[in-house]
Amino acid sequence: QAARSTRTIVIAGVPAGLLQDEIMADILTIHFQMSRNNGGDVEEVTYPTRSKGVAYVTFEDQEVVESVLKKDQHLLRDKRLPRLYPLTVTRYCDNVSSSLIHLIVL
Repeated sequence: QAARSTRTIVIAGVPAGLLQDEIMADILTIHFQMSRNNGGDVEEVTYPTRSKGVAYVTFEDQEVVESVLKKDQHLLRDKRLPRLYPLTVTRYCDNVSSSLIHLIVL
């Protein structure tokens, strides 16, 4: 089993404040489990995080991270959301994530 950090992706662009945090985490879990999103088995979704609109998704297999990152565009869709939300998906990296998130949020 690969280290947790290599099985985790960073999601930016999560619509904050629309739904309860647990519901948004469920929506993210469903999105990243769907084959149409190149997804796979999700081990854990961390939402909310210290950065607004940012979530962490950890998969059970590292291969899923690679396939999710290959997808051109991730659009978060759910009947509970008023519209589609484009997500920015990046590889998790301990030293890059905080500066990257800082850029995305600004």
